[in-house]
Amino acid sequence: MITDEQRAESMGETTREKLRQFIARIERLEAEKTELAADIREVYAESKTFGFDTKILRKTIALRKIDANERSEQEALIELYMDAVEG
Repeated sequence: MITDEQRAESMGETTREKLRQFIARIERLEAEKTELAADIREVYAESKTFGFDTKILRKTIALRKIDANERSEQEALIELYMDAVEG
């Protein structure tokens, strides 16, 4: 079985450079993701100062991501389940 050290030695310089590029891109994207998450938190905090319920905002955004037909189907199932458990 080939060791990690042997595998690293067998890599050509082009392959190593490509690996470095992939890692750099991923690190850059991770940093951007962190920044975007902070921006999103700020928007939620700002909306809260205007009296909006952030929990409901999050739910609204999640629902808007779902296809209208699928959302209708889910709402119908939720209503059916609620009717079943409420009596």
